Amino acid sequence: MISSETSPVRLGWREWLSIPELGIARIKAKVDTGARSSCLHTCGLETYEDASGARRVRFRVHPLSRNSRLVVECDRPLVAVRVVRDSGGHEQERPFIRVPIVLGPHEWETEFSLTNRDNMKFRMLLGRSAMVGRFLVDPSVSYLVGKPVRRPRPDG
Repeated sequence: MISSETSPVRLGWREWLSIPELGIARIKAKVDTGARSSCLHTCGLETYEDASGARRVRFRVHPLSRNSRLVVECDRPLVAVRVVRDSGGHEQERPFIRVPIVLGPHEWETEFSLTNRDNMKFRMLLGRSAMVGRFLVDPSVSYLVGKPVRRPRPDG
């Protein structure tokens, strides 16, 4: 975590990060200063009560935009259900979870709303409440902190 004596870290308008507790090794996030809360793409979303009566949410994530074969099954405690207004002004009730995220050498816990983002380019939005006091956003660049993992091509 960044102390008040250090300068905030500069981020690009999009960054690669990971959510280890959900089993997501990498996911491309749009760094969105226009969004108050962060948002994670989900499908098969189901809220339920466990044996002790605690509210939980179960869902699947396709962390890579053009890879529907990669599916991560998730189950987390439900933090809250809140009304969220999207960029088009439409309101929707969404479940929220709280989970640590990793961006380069930085790790911190943040809340995410869960919704289907199939029609969106980014599977995740990193909202301003997750960045406040930690980062400054430079909209002219990408991937300043979270570099994508490059896999060797099969042909050499």
